[in-house]
Amino acid sequence: MNRQRIGWIGLGNMGFPMARNLLKAGFPLYVYNRTPSKADPLVAEGAVLVPHPKELWGLVDIIITMVSDDTALKDLYGERVGLLACAQAGKIVIDMSTVSPATTRELAGLLSSMGVEYLDAPVSGSVKPAEQGQLVIMVGGKRSVYESVLPIFEKLGKASFLMGSQGAGHTAKLAINLLLAFNIQGLAESVLFARENGIAPKEMLALINESALGNGITRMKTANIENNEFQAAFALKHLTKDLRLAKEQGLRTPGGLALEDCFKKAAHEWGEKDVMAILSYLSAQGEKQSVF
Repeated sequence: MNRQRIGWIGLGNMGFPMARNLLKAGFPLYVYNRTPSKADPLVAEGAVLVPHPKELWGLVDIIITMVSDDTALKDLYGERVGLLACAQAGKIVIDMSTVSPATTRELAGLLSSMGVEYLDAPVSGSVKPAEQGQLVIMVGGKRSVYESVLPIFEKLGKASFLMGSQGAGHTAKLAINLLLAFNIQGLAESVLFARENGIAPKEMLALINESALGNGITRMKTANIENNEFQAAFALKHLTKDLRLAKEQGLRTPGGLALEDCFKKAAHEWGEKDVMAILSYLSAQGEKQSVF
């Protein structure tokens, strides 16, 4: 069976395992990363490293980007890297980063004028689901283009959903990460309240996980809380960025705005740690208040 040739840009914590899954599935894979050595394991497994992302246009059918933010994505297409200047008609671009819906619509419009189809397809899930091909993918764009790349999405995730036109994937991602922030902060505040009133986190978490309020997030973060260890599966700074984007997109509810403010303050010290480190921030704030 002929496989679509894929060019992959961005081999960070999420991008690397996702690219590896496509390689394992038999897709011809060409990769670019600002730090070339990060691609070494993939090259050893059969991927081809390209020295500049512009070379991908002539080598692949589909270019997938998985980068950190709007600035990084715009840099790829702007004068700094120049992907837009040499775009080739008939290709497909899939952006799986989490960026502003406005950035998506801008890039989609520019590429469309050059005959390139564009999908925004951010993912829900952290490193472990990425490694296991169990992500949930939210897509914005044309149905015909979405259906043409389903074999790719099927190797990256357990489910994909076409949410609407271009930008809808990123809107859905901001909405689901808003819910994630409520889950994370609610869990932190519950555990903190219980701890300050004599109930150990281990006992409280056992109760939560057996109750109707237990869910994938509470169970996933139990070990982090019990061990007070917050190595990043999904860095707090990234959720902070997503909440900022949601605010810029029109988030106006009281709880959402309070969350955005809290995570923004926490990111100064805890941004590189896992999102569950919001517990450490809230705990430190409580200690400061108890002094006065």
